[in-house]
Amino acid sequence: MIKVLVVDDSALVRKVLSDIINKTDGMMLLDTAHNPIFAIEKLKKNEADVIMLDIEMPRMDGLTFLQKLMRAKPTPVIILSSLSTKNARITLHAFEYGAFDVLAKPEDILELPAMEESIIQSIRSAAQSGVKNKLKRKFESTEEEGEITPLPPPNRLFTTSRKTTDRVIVIGSSTGGTTAISEILKGLPVDIPGIVIVQHMPLKFTYAFAERLNNELPLTVKIAETGERIQNGYVYISPGDQHCSISVSGAKYLLKLRDGPKVNYHKPSVTVLFNSAANFAGPNTIGVMLTGMGDDGAKAMKEMKNAGAYNIVQDEESSIVWGMPGKAFEYGAASIVLPLNKIADEICKYLRENT
Repeated sequence: MIKVLVVDDSALVRKVLSDIINKTDGMMLLDTAHNPIFAIEKLKKNEADVIMLDIEMPRMDGLTFLQKLMRAKPTPVIILSSLSTKNARITLHAFEYGAFDVLAKPEDILELPAMEESIIQSIRSAAQSGVKNKLKRKFESTEEEGEITPLPPPNRLFTTSRKTTDRVIVIGSSTGGTTAISEILKGLPVDIPGIVIVQHMPLKFTYAFAERLNNELPLTVKIAETGERIQNGYVYISPGDQHCSISVSGAKYLLKLRDGPKVNYHKPSVTVLFNSAANFAGPNTIGVMLTGMGDDGAKAMKEMKNAGAYNIVQDEESSIVWGMPGKAFEYGAASIVLPLNKIADEICKYLRENT
């Protein structure tokens, strides 16, 4: 039985979430709290398997509570956040502090019941025993060992003027993907071939994510635009409300955005991006599948491999959820399976040896 604690200052939100949890097989509402102070008191008496947490609350904000929780009792947390630009930026910090997933509140809270399927799926995924164990290892090791300063990325991939203009790197990710993507990009040089990313998240979150990475990295990170040429040293993030794919014009790879129905329950979908890479870039592609729920992009990654792409799949131990990468491995889509901290080096190594 999955025990869920709901922390939100809105009585209506607490009621809707409580009803969804109580009527779902295998779940029970442990308790509710209208602010983190009360949540802390309740957690002293009972241990939750999953916590649903609002970002903006009185007396103590969600981020502060999240940090305190991970230091004292690491627990899978699903963030509830309204789709404001401010909250989008705050939520990105929540992932760094250990949040498992984020669910965007609709502008009209009365529409929250329509999110029932997503809420249930997220709770069940967060409750997997491996998730809590990974959180404990992550935060216990951080306290014991202190912060580890990563090695700086190589300044350039090649020491000559040789450029990899005929290459493209595609990355797919979902739950836990924002921190995974950030770690990989920090390890890449400024002349890396263009990178196209599909990360499952709402529109305003993708804009905030791109803005933050662009401010932190020597690479140029931006939201993808239709017709844009994929260039070395650039990272293109699919906007959160459109599918992103690759097309070709002569020797140039171009980006293409389109609306349309969800694919594998997602828009943007990793399947759409990876299928286009298989069709238009084939052996000139490096594919990377990172942590995430479900199987979006897994079969398309196998098509990439069949077309000659070199595919890197994140291993189970370093993945928050080994859903998408696990399925890619199961389908035989992986050229190599690696922990997160080895992926950037592998990308560089493969390009040096095969360009």
